[in-house]
Amino acid sequence: MSKMAQEFDAINLSQGFPDFPVSEELINLVHREMMAGNNQYAPMAGVAPLRNQIAHKAQLLHGVEYNPDTEVTVTAGATQAIYTAIQAVIREEDEVIIFTPAYDCYTPAIELAGGKVVNVPLRSPEFQIDWDEVKKLVNRRTRMILINTPHNPTGTILSEDDMEQLERITSGNDIIILSDEVYEHIIFDEQKHESVSRYPALAERSFVVGSFGKTFHATGWKVGYILAPENLMREFRKVHQYNVFTVNTSVQLALAEFMKNSENYMHISNMYQEKRDFFLSKLEGSKFKVIPTSGTYFQLLDYSEISDEKDTEFAEMLTKKHKVASIPVSVFYHNPTQDQILRFCFAKENETLEKAAQILAKL
Repeated sequence: MSKMAQEFDAINLSQGFPDFPVSEELINLVHREMMAGNNQYAPMAGVAPLRNQIAHKAQLLHGVEYNPDTEVTVTAGATQAIYTAIQAVIREEDEVIIFTPAYDCYTPAIELAGGKVVNVPLRSPEFQIDWDEVKKLVNRRTRMILINTPHNPTGTILSEDDMEQLERITSGNDIIILSDEVYEHIIFDEQKHESVSRYPALAERSFVVGSFGKTFHATGWKVGYILAPENLMREFRKVHQYNVFTVNTSVQLALAEFMKNSENYMHISNMYQEKRDFFLSKLEGSKFKVIPTSGTYFQLLDYSEISDEKDTEFAEMLTKKHKVASIPVSVFYHNPTQDQILRFCFAKENETLEKAAQILAKL
């Protein structure tokens, strides 16, 4: 859709990347580290100052202690962390439960490892997990349950009750949890991010994935991290060592310095909530039905009062004819649904959002 947006000169609210600048302070820190000569290989697990700051953040926000030497690894983005975790523990015929609609990197990684994807559709229109359905699907082949909170593409978040249900389902077995928490700092309306790391019985069997690209608006830097107990991290690093080995040294050192001030990541939600609310305010009175978003920088809009076209066709028409690009939600499903819903990214300058909303409001 980004390629189509470029080809037809459309406002790109499809792919999830900001169009506003990265912090000037952070840019200057990267420049400083490069000029200081920190341009060679970093240690395989990541530079110690950044691993220390990641562990500190987990303790500050979730009250959990991770050993920065043995339980924290810096990765070449969150997608690499997810891929590597799956390759480290999934074997031929292992089953992995994922919840659809789902981010598109999950299924290929599982299949490349020889695993079998077990899709559990989220209950619409709230996109909630049906835990009774999950219980029915768990069997001796179930090796992993992959969760995503805040959730892409729906913008929903998992609750304390969801975590307790997950804890009950995984009690007394060897199921591993892979928790994609890349939007952990983008949660709205004073709600709380329920990381699996908050729950000791879950944390001891979980990989937890984070993203500096999402948090600091620098998606092109491709730097993320993963947390896990030592026994799981040992397996993770066996794969990590041979698929990327290490990550950009100067950017790691700059991030470590930037994170010393927790204010740099503690209030990101406020900025994105303002953007969400601004975008929606400009759509008031339109024929789009808003599906509430509690996190991420994505907004789902139901266009069923405008057209009965398939979402893929409507999204293409919207891009080519009306010059606003979005993502059809059906592409996030194993078995595409007939829901008439599009995903719009509001991680954009207000001017961009206003121009797009003016077009959408006229449909």
